Amino acid sequence: METSLPILSLSAAALAGAAAAFPKIQARIALSRAKHRSLTGHSKMSKMVARMVPHYEFDIDDFFRSDGAPKDIAMQRQDGFFRLAGLYGDRYPKGRALTAEVTERISDLQFTETYRVPFQYSRLVREHLGTSAFVEASSGVTVTDVDGNVFYDLTGSYGVNIFGNDFYKECVAEGEKRAHALGPVLGPYHPVIADNVKRLCELSGLDEVSFHMSGTEAVMQAVRLARYHTKRKRLVRFAGAYHGWWGDVQPGVGNPVSPHETFTLADMSEKTLHVLRTRNDIACVLVNPLQALHPNSNAPGDSALVDSSRSSKYDRAAYTEWLKKLREVCTERGIVLIFDEVFVGFRLAAGGAQEYFGVKADMATYGKSLAGGLPVGVVCGRKDLMRRFRDDRPADICFARGTFNSHPYVMTAMDEFLSRLASPNFRSIYNGLDETWNGRARALNERLKAAGLPVRVGNISSIWTVYYTEPSRYNWMLQYYLRAEGLALSWVGTGRLIFTLNYTDADFAEVSDRFVAAAEKMKRDGWWWHKPGLTNKNIKRQILKEMVAVRFGR
Repeated sequence: METSLPILSLSAAALAGAAAAFPKIQARIALSRAKHRSLTGHSKMSKMVARMVPHYEFDIDDFFRSDGAPKDIAMQRQDGFFRLAGLYGDRYPKGRALTAEVTERISDLQFTETYRVPFQYSRLVREHLGTSAFVEASSGVTVTDVDGNVFYDLTGSYGVNIFGNDFYKECVAEGEKRAHALGPVLGPYHPVIADNVKRLCELSGLDEVSFHMSGTEAVMQAVRLARYHTKRKRLVRFAGAYHGWWGDVQPGVGNPVSPHETFTLADMSEKTLHVLRTRNDIACVLVNPLQALHPNSNAPGDSALVDSSRSSKYDRAAYTEWLKKLREVCTERGIVLIFDEVFVGFRLAAGGAQEYFGVKADMATYGKSLAGGLPVGVVCGRKDLMRRFRDDRPADICFARGTFNSHPYVMTAMDEFLSRLASPNFRSIYNGLDETWNGRARALNERLKAAGLPVRVGNISSIWTVYYTEPSRYNWMLQYYLRAEGLALSWVGTGRLIFTLNYTDADFAEVSDRFVAAAEKMKRDGWWWHKPGLTNKNIKRQILKEMVAVRFGR
């Protein structure tokens, strides 16, 4: 009996330890289940996989037949490729020369020029289909490059350009006149800021405003304030969502350091709601409303078009229902719900995504669209969340400042923007907006289908993405045919087409004609040929075999 007591004691301790650990184990399992089952939802795994991918590139023979195409199809593609290269050389000599000259000294250009297409094809594309990074004029819905070529502008200036280039030029020009007397005096406010703050509070439905230098910085401050007031550390973001390039919101590939306080969970998932309901350490949830177009997928770019698995899954009713559930849980658990509207801004509705989806956030962030493209970030929030100090703890503050916050020229340009937005006549631009752009997307898709072209468009209002209906390794080539038809794209190619709201039916008809013409020429040149029975899975397996062969020198 004497020896049994220590054993019983140890057993009891073990059971007590297991009981104490069990809730933590349960929470960990729930968290793992709430992550999206892809590399998009697993940041650590995505970084590990990225480190394992070896570099290799196709020579001129394999470039045109990496999908096993027969010789005649490969020659068809090669002829089309170099015909396009000749056109680029003739049409964009100044722009290409200037781009080549500055790329050696601009690291941003080195990145974008390299990652326009999948890396296996990048070198030959850069050598023969180099694009121009320079434009020198804009008018209406067009831009003109340094060689005098006029393009329909589908870049949207990274989402900034909602109402058209001329609209923003007017805002900036009128703002400059009003700020000229003060000039770039920093620190004190220009008087116009009082009107800006009032209108921003009305538009957002929130109590207070703070100004910053960029959208990224605005999101940083919103998260910092949420952590400060909740006294919790954890940030929840959703798989694939973009919130700027700062560390805590980019936990996967692209960030050398893995944030430890960030949970990347699945969008539109009951398992995610369970995590939010059961944990006590979550300060805030970040929502980028643009994810409604492609939930749980990274921002689409042609550099990732290794097959045809990209898709568009926008369902306004379903996403609205998701946001309402999210709002309910955040309210119940004291979690700060932040809408990051830096990209969508006031594109969907005059009151932004909150108005469009009918869901009230605790904080909202906005970006450069507010100031005609001039650098600015804005945080709007509830009064209790915006306070940067505690009355009862004078040394306990939440610091944030910036040299260029509330710059006079930015503030006057913003007032011009907000004054126009407040006009009832101007507000009419939102009437029937979804119907207009959904109808345009539907009409283009009908034309593409009737022409037997394996390409379609998906949209959330005037923000579009292109996806493909048949398996192919060469979908990324479409961007070069579109540019040849006079359509200006951002560096991500067909991943995102952003129309300004001043596109007329006639303007859009011209874009549609050019889009269909580009796709027909791409089909004619054999890029969409594929073996019978080919699938996206087959393509991914082939790429994996190529990587293994390179890795092990076979």
